[in-house]
Amino acid sequence: MRDGLKIVEESLLESDVSYSVVKEFMTHVSEKALGKRVLLSLRPQEELVRIVHEELVETLGPVDSSLHLRADRPTILMLCGLQGSGKTTTCGKLTQMLREQQIEPLLVAADLQRPAAIEQLKVIGEQLGVPVHTETDHQDPVKVCQNGVARAQRDGNRVVILDTAGRLAIDEELMAQLKKIDRKVGPDQVYLVVDGMTGQDAVNSAGAFNDALELDGVIMTKLDGDARGGALLSVKQVTGVPVKFIGTGERFDALEPFRPEGMASRILQMGDIVAAAREAHRIVDESERETLEEKMATGQFSLDDFKNMMQKITQPGLMGRMMSLMPGMGQFKEAMESAEAGGQMKQIIGAINSMTPAERKNPKLIDASRRTRIAAGAGVQSSSITQLIKQFDTMKPMMQMMAGKGGGDRMAMLRQLQSSGALTDPRMGGSKVKRSTGKRLSPAERAKQRKEREKLKRKMKRKGR
Repeated sequence: MRDGLKIVEESLLESDVSYSVVKEFMTHVSEKALGKRVLLSLRPQEELVRIVHEELVETLGPVDSSLHLRADRPTILMLCGLQGSGKTTTCGKLTQMLREQQIEPLLVAADLQRPAAIEQLKVIGEQLGVPVHTETDHQDPVKVCQNGVARAQRDGNRVVILDTAGRLAIDEELMAQLKKIDRKVGPDQVYLVVDGMTGQDAVNSAGAFNDALELDGVIMTKLDGDARGGALLSVKQVTGVPVKFIGTGERFDALEPFRPEGMASRILQMGDIVAAAREAHRIVDESERETLEEKMATGQFSLDDFKNMMQKITQPGLMGRMMSLMPGMGQFKEAMESAEAGGQMKQIIGAINSMTPAERKNPKLIDASRRTRIAAGAGVQSSSITQLIKQFDTMKPMMQMMAGKGGGDRMAMLRQLQSSGALTDPRMGGSKVKRSTGKRLSPAERAKQRKEREKLKRKMKRKGR
């Protein structure tokens, strides 16, 4: 158990959780992990993973994604953070969220240190169709904020979002300015915007902002890349305020209510199937999902359906975001992004178009002569057709998730991926088991491959549980 706890500690440090927070966290986990509950468990390693996951969820909680809007006057939301943390973009994301609730906010450009920030907020306002209050005749951000609130009261805007100035690093001038805005304008909610890529530096900045202002929540941005979000655990421990939202992309709809369960899984490199399913559902409407569910239930999912889905998921960056949220699929993310850039998806779609309707419905009909014909029609090698059919079989579990199945059952999804071979195929981000190149392998080589595959399957199963 102590060896397992050591691995967990190293994993947290690799996830950019600060050293002091890791030590405190591991103390709580150790007290539970070395008690009777684990000693009486039939599978101690599974119990350890469960304890660590539960402790992470408890530490990251409680959840509060409400903006606490007032009914008697405009609600004032103030965003603060270092320069480059994504404050201005987050203003647009909050605006999109409010507009979906039939609420039109007023954006206030209070970042007078960076002229480009004012122009950026204007562009966001034009794209979303909401008013933006700007003033360029003086350099007093407090006055700009006060005038913006007065305009919202006059025009009937229910929410005012203040985009304040940031710095590359904490300094006294910035903090004095923010304190003055807080004192003179009196925002109802003050949110700290933290860059998820900054790692342990986020702890120092969060502590400074929390000392200067009474923070009401944290928004972590840029979690659409490889960042595992460990800094969020540190920020939560330092500030003690709830995490409101996380930014998962540049789009205005890429702001999600914070889920401790998903973030805990991400920190432990267990993926977040629920978030991946939500990402997938954005591109498949309800009627399409119902049709796909029926086909999945009857085993009628064909290469035509596969092609339609591939055309949808080849939207720039979409597949990369989904892969980053799925357990064991990190390397597949890079492969998919490379495939998008290299036009391989177009080749796949072209190959499917070269098949007959019967072949698309039942790929088992495609023998050697048919592969040669299809390859000639698509302008690819015959081996590419064989590879396409293998990919089709491997991608079925992912398509099933997009169809609305398995999104709430993470372990069921893992089992589907494992049984399909996605977690053991090197192209799908699995182990780098030597693939056949057409030469017959010796019994010893085949035995070695089976052993490596079984070893990886056991490893992924332990992680999943």
